[in-house]
Amino acid sequence: MRLTALACVALTSAFLFRTGASLAWAGPPFVTDDPEPVELHHWEVYLASMEVKTADGRSGTLPHIEINNGIAPNLQFHIILPYAFARAAGQPMQRRYGDTEIGLKYRFIQERRRRPMVGVFPLVEAPTGNPKRGLGSGHFQWFLPVWMQKSWRAWTSYGGGGYWINPGAGNRNFWLLGWEIQKDLNRHVTLGGELFQTTPSVAGGRSQLNFNLGGQYNFDDEHHLLLSAGRGTADTRSMGYVAFQWTFGP
Repeated sequence: MRLTALACVALTSAFLFRTGASLAWAGPPFVTDDPEPVELHHWEVYLASMEVKTADGRSGTLPHIEINNGIAPNLQFHIILPYAFARAAGQPMQRRYGDTEIGLKYRFIQERRRRPMVGVFPLVEAPTGNPKRGLGSGHFQWFLPVWMQKSWRAWTSYGGGGYWINPGAGNRNFWLLGWEIQKDLNRHVTLGGELFQTTPSVAGGRSQLNFNLGGQYNFDDEHHLLLSAGRGTADTRSMGYVAFQWTFGP
């Protein structure tokens, strides 16, 4: 069992105060995603929260709702609806609805014994938040990734990356590349970790290598708890994610 099916995503900026770039928890509870869509006519619903702390402040969601639905064979619709917060150093906390994330995940190569699963998961961040309050980018942003995955016995590993189109004064388009590995310890517990790299997203910015450790606890086939925590080597001092996931379908 993989640790995710979303963005929990995606969402508010990991480098909000210095870059204006989006860092999505694309494969909850991790940033690195997988190519496996939700099964046809099945649903995943997440009630989640994430936070990122940098030298310039903190930002996140409390909460956000993520919904994934298998709308066709090998095709998943995805949306994240965030109630965002942000606080720059020395400034009051800001809270309001943030930028909305919408995407489609399509698997075009099925996993075989010697072949990984491969898919794409284009995302758009719609500027529904208030950039003056630090709760949105003020621009449409697009993420164009390719992901692959291979499983063997109790282990699963997935990764890949893509290109963020990041318009706005002082911003730069940038790459996000990551890889994750996890193990099912039993039918209830899965543990894993990831490394992901981002190139500079603003003029004069710098690349950053980040890591997360996390896992999933399955109460039963429909109810799950997801957690992760980590940090970066440059601006990101800490990041964390927690979600309750409800999965259901025919």
